[in-house]
Amino acid sequence: MTLGDLFWLFVAGFVVWYWWRSKAIKDYVLQAARDYCKAMDVMLLDDAVYLRGLWFKRDDRGSLRVWRRFLFDFTTTGEERYMGRIIMLGPRIIQRELEPHRFGPDS
Repeated sequence: MTLGDLFWLFVAGFVVWYWWRSKAIKDYVLQAARDYCKAMDVMLLDDAVYLRGLWFKRDDRGSLRVWRRFLFDFTTTGEERYMGRIIMLGPRIIQRELEPHRFGPDS
């Protein structure tokens, strides 16, 4: 086995690890979005969250962490789509919010 083979093996391993880790984070955020929508009495649409921001930021203790912004769609009436956001800093969810929306068919 040559050094070049080891390099490509490392690259392939890193890609697989990154994909696996990203999927685990996305599954965690999707479950958080489901729970949040249920608590707010709205319906999560498409059963999906979308990564729309990735950056590095410092947490309260000054440690450098990965900052992620996920978006998801929800509805209250079944007719209109609204957007929700979940922000993660490192392994923790630090913010959940829904954009202003109508509260139901009688609103």
